[in-house]
Amino acid sequence: MSTDPGLVAALRSRFGDERVRVDVALAPFTTFRVGGPADVLLETRTAQELIDAVRIARARQAPVRVLGGGSNILVSDAGVRGLVIRPRGGEVNLVGTDLVRVDAAVTINGLVRWTINRGLAGLEAWAGTPGTVGGAIYGNAHWKHANIGDLVESVRLARPDGTLLQVPADRMEFAYDDSRLKRTGEVVVWAAFRVQPGADPERLRATARESLAVRKRTQPLESPSAGCIFMNPDPGRDKVPEGIPPSAGALVDRAGLKGASEGGAQVSTTHANFVINTGTATASDIARLVDRCTAAVAEQFGVTLREEIVRLGF
Repeated sequence: MSTDPGLVAALRSRFGDERVRVDVALAPFTTFRVGGPADVLLETRTAQELIDAVRIARARQAPVRVLGGGSNILVSDAGVRGLVIRPRGGEVNLVGTDLVRVDAAVTINGLVRWTINRGLAGLEAWAGTPGTVGGAIYGNAHWKHANIGDLVESVRLARPDGTLLQVPADRMEFAYDDSRLKRTGEVVVWAAFRVQPGADPERLRATARESLAVRKRTQPLESPSAGCIFMNPDPGRDKVPEGIPPSAGALVDRAGLKGASEGGAQVSTTHANFVINTGTATASDIARLVDRCTAAVAEQFGVTLREEIVRLGF
């Protein structure tokens, strides 16, 4: 680790000494519960603080990574260099009658509850989605056959140089598990979602409960994991053999790796597209197991699995 003293000094001048922490383990902030330290960790409390932190880091030419709810990521045992920003808090506001503007740090579950309580339809089926709005936009989170980008009207972004821009949804390059953010280094400040007013909150709650029940039946929610490890095969580029469902979990299962282990990491026996931390896993254990699944599926079925999780520090 080689922390930039100038970066630390500049951040502490803006946010105070106690809020800017050095050499902080990231494992407690991830749903995998693994990962080494961040050189510098800052928890921002408002959208403006997030913007200021990005600007300060960029002025020092320091790498910046944003850690939202800690799902869909694997932090290396060696940790992450530069500044890791962990947005917290945030606001949700109704704009007009059919747009909800929500800060990146707000959890998807918090947003769902907010809209349901106000009779605003559109997001209720996303109940139980882990992580924050910023993370969901970054990876264009999906549930069943829907992508969260389908509901987005526009996104406020901070460029790597700290300047701001508002981007309509059709310029976010949303695709399955993808957005422009994976290529540009831009950071979500807030997102605006389209909603339908006048809905019955009880009907919306019933939909939310149904989504939660499906997740509980089909996912290993009792164990630390990062959510789905792999994207499902793309029909346009991946030829899945006949007789095998076109899903990453089915391919891993048919490859004989359901329940397979590396150290403390295990392919879930509930859903083979989940890798769980049985209690003693390291990031290296998880990475080895993921790589083993990728190699086995490629060798046996000729399908190259693409990772849905983001690896940090590898």
